[in-house]
Amino acid sequence: MKPYEDTWLMPDFSGPRYSQSLARGLAIMECFEAERSVLGIAEIAKELGMSRSTTHRYLATLVALGYMEQDKSRKYRLSLRVTDLGMAALHSTGLQEHARSILEELRQGSGFTTSLAMLDGPEIVYVDRLVSYRRGQEDADVAMGVGSRLPAYCTALGKVLLAQLPAGDRQELLRGAPALERQGPNAITGKGVLRAELEMVLEEGFATEDEELAAGRIAIAASVCDATGTPIAAIDLAADTSVISLQRLVSALHPHLIAAADRISARLGYRRDDGPGPGR
Repeated sequence: MKPYEDTWLMPDFSGPRYSQSLARGLAIMECFEAERSVLGIAEIAKELGMSRSTTHRYLATLVALGYMEQDKSRKYRLSLRVTDLGMAALHSTGLQEHARSILEELRQGSGFTTSLAMLDGPEIVYVDRLVSYRRGQEDADVAMGVGSRLPAYCTALGKVLLAQLPAGDRQELLRGAPALERQGPNAITGKGVLRAELEMVLEEGFATEDEELAAGRIAIAASVCDATGTPIAAIDLAADTSVISLQRLVSALHPHLIAAADRISARLGYRRDDGPGPGR
């Protein structure tokens, strides 16, 4: 990002319909990147060529509106409310539309429930979910739908997305996350064990779930990338242990799951041949 000069050299959008205050607030938010997720007033003021008092006033407003947070060191970070805007933007650009027909093919071909989800802090949020027609899927198809939230650490969808966060963001998120409560009988309850699991996910390129969310539920998940190769969502196949074993689910269907994820990524502008996405 190029710093603005002291005279606040914004693009020349003059006229009564242009709000420089809004432009400044958005420019402050744009200062935050994956590699610079925490910034102080002095850093932001220098980059944007604003005084510290003006910068502080805008930051205070963004905090009051819920778009920024201030940590114990009095530095600032984007809040999770910004994620809601990003999700709304993705929905408006058709993430669900791009994925729906491919998810339907995956459900029809496998016979199992398939879902599309995004990461929101320590949780996943379902963007789409197509339930299996098979009998005996009750444990896999716990009552969830679009907009439902689940802890990321005990789902294959969440683990594949946590694993592919930038290392610093992943460590910070896990440090600040609440204690890992036991959901299903095999849920990971230690953060050290979870970190090791996420490293394995990075190596293998997909995540598994072995009765971690609920007894009888197993799943596999793979990430979906945007045009830049950044993982922005994940898809899964969820089944019941009375129908198929996790080992069989992985061996028989994980290549099809990854192929489906790659097809959705291609619709968003990314192809594996363009270069590996983060962690892939």
